[in-house]
Amino acid sequence: MIELAGLTKRYGATTAVDGLTFAVRPGLVTGFLGPNGAGKSTTMRMILGLDRPTSGEVLVDGRPYARLPDPLTTIGALLEARAAHPGRPAHHHLLCLAQSNGIPRRRVGEVLELVGLSGVGRKRPRGFSLGMGQRLGIASALLGDPRILMFDEPVNGLDPEGIHWIRNLMRSLAAEGRTVFVSSHLMSEMAQTADHLVVIGRGRLLADTGMARFIEENARTFVRVRTPEPERLLGALAGAGLTGERRPDGGIEVEGAPAARIGELAAAHGLVLHELSPRQASLEEAFMRLTRESVEFQAEFPAASGSGPGSASGPGPGAGSGAGRGADG
Repeated sequence: MIELAGLTKRYGATTAVDGLTFAVRPGLVTGFLGPNGAGKSTTMRMILGLDRPTSGEVLVDGRPYARLPDPLTTIGALLEARAAHPGRPAHHHLLCLAQSNGIPRRRVGEVLELVGLSGVGRKRPRGFSLGMGQRLGIASALLGDPRILMFDEPVNGLDPEGIHWIRNLMRSLAAEGRTVFVSSHLMSEMAQTADHLVVIGRGRLLADTGMARFIEENARTFVRVRTPEPERLLGALAGAGLTGERRPDGGIEVEGAPAARIGELAAAHGLVLHELSPRQASLEEAFMRLTRESVEFQAEFPAASGSGPGSASGPGPGAGSGAGRGADG
């Protein structure tokens, strides 16, 4: 387990992390979300003892990281895929880590095979692609067979097969009862991988909840309807205590009722429907709604691009969904 209590980090007048208190529990994949500059990387660095908190504390299995006897057997982390020495063969890089942490030599070959790099173990990382470097970083995190795993943007540079592999790996590790803490800007991947979410903005905790509840509380679910007689449909909805919102393209959006009920209502009034489609709330929408006031870099979009989270009135994809990474994602 990872436990944070009032964790704060200041750089002069700038507060990067502001009183974070939460726990990352075993048996779950916990997603760590926040806009660029939210303080995620600083938080992860403090968990690993790479940055010292200004105040508060963080414990890994009940101890500060610096007091863990063999850190790699307790917590494995991927923070920077290019952390390996570019001139040292991948096998030797892992062997050095193993020897310094009392890990058996055979484990090096096991993790190289696990991440798909057994055929290039004698090659130097300077010639690796971004995806291969990412796999080597994941091998380093897994080397000590730790109870706790922490990944920062683990799918960077991976092809579709690699993304599918790391997604299944994280879920299988959690299923074994391990603690898995993963930071990512890719909402689609997080939606398929995480069970629980911790969301921060401008260094402060915004949410600490399950995936389904987070989406339910922060995103909008509705049914979209199109008919050649929109006014009659609106009247029928009003008579049933429902409200329909007209959209510029002629569609009507209805909240608070399932598609089946709306279809039955239309049939009872002899209305022809050209569309009846439930629109489920998404993690991306929920995330952008919750963090809208916490986005550091907001892009402006032309008014003609339409309304919604990606319009001129709100943060664009590059601002909230992680099109690029800042210095402290």
